Amino acid sequence: MIGVQLDRRAFLAAAAGILLMASGRLALAHHSYAMFDQTRKATVQGTVHALEWVNPHVWVWVSVKGDTGTPTIYGFETNAPSELSRFFGWNKRILAAGDAVTVDYSPLKSGRPGGALRTITFADGRTLRTPRSNDAYFTGPREAK
Repeated sequence: MIGVQLDRRAFLAAAAGILLMASGRLALAHHSYAMFDQTRKATVQGTVHALEWVNPHVWVWVSVKGDTGTPTIYGFETNAPSELSRFFGWNKRILAAGDAVTVDYSPLKSGRPGGALRTITFADGRTLRTPRSNDAYFTGPREAK
């Protein structure tokens, strides 16, 4: 009976270790910002289309009118809701559909509309900041900066 308990404990310990290692790899893969060109900044003006206040990252969708007047929806990824609320004063009602905004961001390397959100400025001058609002903020290999 003791041998069976030890074998079961060893199995459970090994299984827990494997799950822990696998989840660590997933977390590292998830938190990559490699898809954004953090060496560049871009700015667009438009109206808020939607705010997705979800974990693990908040998304802000903004409708931007092009030269022809046709709107394009830009998607901007930022940090977790808990970080934005705790350190930057955000909440899930801070942006409403139709709000006129100017968005500073690091664009997607693919060229698609959107990127890593840096700062949102409302028409009245109020700003919503993120960790990327700071010009010294950078993730990725230091030689890329």
